[in-house]
Amino acid sequence: MSDTSSRRRWAGLVFISVAVALIIVDSTIVNVAIPSIVDDLGITSTEVQWVQEAYTLVFASLLLVFGSIADRVGRRRMLLVGVVIFTLASVGAAMAPTGTALILARFVQGIGGAMILPTTLSLLNATFRGRERGIAFAVWGSTIGGMAAVGPLLGGWLTTDFSWHWAFLINVPLGILIIVGVLLTIDESRGAAARVDAVGAVLSVVTMGALVFALIEGRTYGWWLTDKPLTIGDWEWPFALSPIPIAFAVAALGVVAFISWGLHRRRIGRSTIIAFELFRIPSFRNGNIAALIVSLGEFGLILALPLWLQFVLGFDALQTGFILLSLAIGSFVASGFAGAFSGRVAPVWIVRAGIVAEIIGIVGVGLAIAPDASWVPLVPALFVYGFGVGLATAQLTGVVLVDVPAAEGGQASGTQSTSRQLGAALGIAILGTILFSTTSAVLDAKLDDRGLTADQRDQVVSAVVDSAGGAIAGLAESPQTEALADDAKAAFSQGTQYATFAAAGFLVLGLAATLSLGSGRRSENTGEAGASEEIPPTIAESSDELR
Repeated sequence: MSDTSSRRRWAGLVFISVAVALIIVDSTIVNVAIPSIVDDLGITSTEVQWVQEAYTLVFASLLLVFGSIADRVGRRRMLLVGVVIFTLASVGAAMAPTGTALILARFVQGIGGAMILPTTLSLLNATFRGRERGIAFAVWGSTIGGMAAVGPLLGGWLTTDFSWHWAFLINVPLGILIIVGVLLTIDESRGAAARVDAVGAVLSVVTMGALVFALIEGRTYGWWLTDKPLTIGDWEWPFALSPIPIAFAVAALGVVAFISWGLHRRRIGRSTIIAFELFRIPSFRNGNIAALIVSLGEFGLILALPLWLQFVLGFDALQTGFILLSLAIGSFVASGFAGAFSGRVAPVWIVRAGIVAEIIGIVGVGLAIAPDASWVPLVPALFVYGFGVGLATAQLTGVVLVDVPAAEGGQASGTQSTSRQLGAALGIAILGTILFSTTSAVLDAKLDDRGLTADQRDQVVSAVVDSAGGAIAGLAESPQTEALADDAKAAFSQGTQYATFAAAGFLVLGLAATLSLGSGRRSENTGEAGASEEIPPTIAESSDELR
């Protein structure tokens, strides 16, 4: 192979890595910028959850679909279309005049992101061979780790020195760079793809959408009876029964329909969104359960902490980015430890050690949370938590895929990635609801002790909770309401603490789920289990660290 061809391939790796960085940077920047968005657009706490959730939900639902479509229409083409959609949606998010418009833009970003990620993996797989492929995937994974660290700082700097709009506009020059670079350095490639399961894709989106809607909106519309009627345009929900139990029922029926449809397609020899037959393998089935639960516990923390750090403790976005950097550093350090013990310690024990470290770290964060807390105890606790994340994610995918036949490695890796993304979506919904519901209940009780009337309490509680804590600063500015601001800070701190301990609880469940896993070492009768030429398991977990 000529030197020119070789240089072109490695240059292509740079632009593929930048495409992955586009997704990671956006996710981490948004976390830090949310409080500024609350102040500027006046979005409610429910909308805060949806700004985070919209992207994750769509991304998780469409990840496998677009990976399959890319094999048919062309991977480079799908990557370019995804970058264009993501970039245009970023402009829409930056220019959004309302919370609703921002949420819509985040939905569209999720579509673009779901096009980008699987095609970057496929393009690397098609471009490199042998030892070079391992190097390429290592660069790809390192890009994710590096951007996870850079994102909060970049987001804090842009938000503090410019505005939150630049948290999205930064994607425009990156998008243009990727498009030009990919066109110049990457050749088109296709694979032998089966017909896309469109019905399964629709069922998965409807099921997850209904479930997440119910979890997020339950405190708004009522968990059983209607507290506030759902309105869409001029139409208003006409029943005493809240739409929330209806949404839960739709989600439950959706799960049944999704599984039934998938099993039917398997019986007639057609492709499915999820590799159902692989769930007969105990390590794959139990590992996916563990991955979902662990992700559920991990991601809720990232929603709550930036709000609390900025609205209660008064840090700006850049300072918040520096505090959260300790988490990324811990994860980076852990990757070295995981590599050092690889081959000497059973992978499942590394996973368990990582989850234990996560639990210790997140409990430490919860114990440090108070209205007058210092950043000093938070940093080491976040470092330990990040260290645990790095250990667990470095080995969990290999443990999940260890008994999967090589020919099924690609779809198995995608299924495991989807499990984690679904866990992230549920984590944001559940822990966000715990945060705001607890804040509401605790603040109402504190204001009742002060002798405020029901109408007065409702006015203050609604202002604080609907603004996701943004109204606290306004209360603190007036001598007449300064005491109420103290109550609000205490309530929001307790809500954040409860959400943090709930995340720890989910991680404990995830740890328990790993007890049913084997050693994580390759079985003799499975060949290169989970290590197919299509998508090596050592890098598949990197696609799940979209923070």
